[in-house]
Amino acid sequence: MRMRLPLSLLSLLGLAMLPGAVQADQAAAAACAAKLSPEGQMLFNQASPKVTPTNDIKEALTSVARPLVMNGTMSRATARDAAEAAGECMKLAK
Repeated sequence: MRMRLPLSLLSLLGLAMLPGAVQADQAAAAACAAKLSPEGQMLFNQASPKVTPTNDIKEALTSVARPLVMNGTMSRATARDAAEAAGECMKLAK
């Protein structure tokens, strides 16, 4: 019985710290994104909300970058470089 109290207390402390860790990760991702090229920032801002547990960062970035390349707004090379950089920033938020 004595072991349960400290273990459950540690669990509660860990849960209490979770929102702070998530905010710190979001702040790190935003700081990283601020250093991206304008194209990278655009991809980051548009793709970040699309990342869910059912898809991944690459899928989200591809869904944003592909139409831009197809309509001539962005070259394939620029999109690739910007997406790779934005993806590294997005990984910080996970």
